[in-house]
Amino acid sequence: FFSAVTLGRAQVVQEPSAETTQGIGINITCSHPKIDADFTRWYRQIRDQRPELVATGVRGTKTLQDPPGRLSVGADRRSSALWLAQPRRGDAALYYCAVRD
Repeated sequence: FFSAVTLGRAQVVQEPSAETTQGIGINITCSHPKIDADFTRWYRQIRDQRPELVATGVRGTKTLQDPPGRLSVGADRRSSALWLAQPRRGDAALYYCAVRD
């Protein structure tokens, strides 16, 4: 479902995988404790397609329309969570966060 990504020297840590069933919400977390990110971006890549930007955040919580859910970025900007409220079959993908310090 998702994977860790490293950009430049910024080490991003995610769980290796997560699963849910259609309609059951899932929380995907990302941390990068060694850097202070300017912003956090979440991408998803559906099989055989290019990655697409799902959400961008600096800090705080914002609601997402597609896919329905929310993005929460910690006050220290060193962690974030992507909550998919009601995943649909078409939301099955590789989800990953990327940060820029």
